[in-house]
Amino acid sequence: MFKRKKKKSNSMSRKIVAATNPKSINAEQYRTIRTNINFSMPDQELRTLMVTSASPSEGKSTSASNIAIVFAQEGKKVLLIDADMRKPTAHHTFNLLNTFGLSNVLTRQLDVKETIQRTEIENLWVLPSGPIPPNPAELLGSKNMELVTSKLLEEYDLLVFDSPPILSVADAQIVSNKVDGTVLVINTGKSEKESATKAKELLLAAKANILGVILNNFNIEKNHYYYHYYGTE
Repeated sequence: MFKRKKKKSNSMSRKIVAATNPKSINAEQYRTIRTNINFSMPDQELRTLMVTSASPSEGKSTSASNIAIVFAQEGKKVLLIDADMRKPTAHHTFNLLNTFGLSNVLTRQLDVKETIQRTEIENLWVLPSGPIPPNPAELLGSKNMELVTSKLLEEYDLLVFDSPPILSVADAQIVSNKVDGTVLVINTGKSEKESATKAKELLLAAKANILGVILNNFNIEKNHYYYHYYGTE
């Protein structure tokens, strides 16, 4: 059993606003996103969800964490999987250790149950990335990844995969082809339209089921309640 780190920074608390400030507008928007995700798959139960972005630093890991939290708050047993084995952050966000994780499981060094850590949030667990491997894409596309996912679905209601930016490496394309749905995070203050379009094209080429897009830093009229947009157009 791993011991949780004791020190928690204010910046990390702000990142998981759905848990630390559930009455805030930010938290309400994540609950709205949860509702829209549920409505986007009326004929199929959502069991696996991937969150990615076009480029780095667009907020995809923060979104993945908060989406996992609001589904856990709904009563689902949720596992957040840090599938970004190039630049992992989930262990920082939830103040956990990253000594062992997904990379150890996919290389058959450890059983997945030995690497999962419980968070302070009810119904939410985290599978950290583990040590950074030399071949993340190959591991994510392996048969063992499929076996591990199937095993986890016997224990959890929802698996949320935080994957690397899709324009940077092939990892997100690989995972998107294996999950029920994908959410693309776009920073409107940073992403160019061309990058967002290219990201969508790559997901479609991988036959991903794009459930919608989250726009971060979207300029809206004063006093407008919503600042996140969720849609596929």
